[in-house]
Amino acid sequence: MPTFWLVVLLLALSALGFAMGRRRALASAGGNPRNLHSLPNYYGANVAMSTAVPALAILAIWLLVQPIVIENRVSALIPETSIPENTSLSLVMSDVRRLAEGLDEAVNQSFLTQKQSFALDSATSDIRSDLGAVGVALGSEVRPEVLEAAQSYRQLSSSGATLMTVVAVLSALVGFFLAYRNSDKEFRARNVVERGVMALLVLAASLAILTTVGIVLSMFFETMNFFGLHNWRDFFFGTTWAPNFRGDSELSILPLLWGTLYISAIALMVAVPVGLFAAIYLSEYAGSTVRAFAKPLLEILAGIPTIVYGLFALLTVGPLLLKLFGQGENGVFGLTWMSGATSVLTAGVVMGIMLIPFVSSLSDDIINAVPQALRDGSLGLGATKSETVRQVVLPAALPGIVGAILLAASRAIGETMIVVMGAGAIAKFSGNPFESMTTITTRIVSQLTGDTDFASPETLVAFALGLSLFVLTLGLNVLALYIVRKYREQYD
Repeated sequence: MPTFWLVVLLLALSALGFAMGRRRALASAGGNPRNLHSLPNYYGANVAMSTAVPALAILAIWLLVQPIVIENRVSALIPETSIPENTSLSLVMSDVRRLAEGLDEAVNQSFLTQKQSFALDSATSDIRSDLGAVGVALGSEVRPEVLEAAQSYRQLSSSGATLMTVVAVLSALVGFFLAYRNSDKEFRARNVVERGVMALLVLAASLAILTTVGIVLSMFFETMNFFGLHNWRDFFFGTTWAPNFRGDSELSILPLLWGTLYISAIALMVAVPVGLFAAIYLSEYAGSTVRAFAKPLLEILAGIPTIVYGLFALLTVGPLLLKLFGQGENGVFGLTWMSGATSVLTAGVVMGIMLIPFVSSLSDDIINAVPQALRDGSLGLGATKSETVRQVVLPAALPGIVGAILLAASRAIGETMIVVMGAGAIAKFSGNPFESMTTITTRIVSQLTGDTDFASPETLVAFALGLSLFVLTLGLNVLALYIVRKYREQYD
């Protein structure tokens, strides 16, 4: 049974359990809800939760574990001698999955119409002919050992899906009947349901922490594998980024880190003044009509996809800067600083435009949260409106404003598409904002793109870059926490 319909079946059983549990509880009380320990809906909710929660938990765990188990079992069927040179087991397993699951309807139809021809007792010539046919469908040549592994993969997946359906349905039925049997007027259904809801809330609150821990651990272990293949001194203290999948790579983070910080600094120099001034105007000077119109219009910028900003940088901002600073005597300023439309300044300016709503919207909410009594006291002492904003409102809102700026900085450091399309892909040290550079996130995407060997330093370096980026953003958060605590003591 497909997973979707299995979930629908479990939810239907849960709804049925709610109705039957409620009815049974009322029947045990002679139809009078006052004779029940809990409200009738609690009895129904107990049956519904007992039916759905264990079954859905089993389903979720099964869907996570089954692919790993099947992958390990099928990979053991592929002999090491059959793996071509310059090809890893992961790439072979990718072919196995493509054969087993199919890339599109044409591939699936090819398997359906030719599966009888792939019997192990077929003649060698027939097998080769059929392999060639499937190879045409997949765009590559299929080897017999890969085909045999794909057949095992499909069989194990089918058997696992069937067993998963049986176990999930049985679990739901067992929970259904046990909870239904307990639906009696003396049963403390409310206590049980509230404990169950509390457990679900704790689990939901723990997911973010567990997800963060899982991400960090996965990057950490892959980073350790990378440092086992590549010298850590070259990574942290080298000055050249020159990956070479044939070996002899120079993989230093410093040129990428310089480009990341340089572009982010320019973006913040654009976003922070504009966003903060816009927030001050909207919260302290603008009327209700202007605010109702300007604030939503400003926040529209936050909903624009970053690829659109990248196209804006590539097609509009870059050529405009090139016309101003890179056309020699024909340019507006007669300068020749830029040689192309992609540059640090192009990406920084467009990224700053993207970050304006992050700074302005958060700062506006923070400034509005400053007590009105502080403003009234300042004005009552004879301060002007601007003096009140500068000397009272902004210092009181400073912790929140710093948090908004740090959020914008984290967004700038993690941006990819604008950098790819606006800044270029050159990793180097330079202080010229009119030259092309690249960032850490761009190189992570580049190193993991394509059919690469995930056991090579050139690929594993992406995890080391990701972990370094995580440490960088964590340091920004610690700095923001320090500043917030320092100023909060002064203005609380």
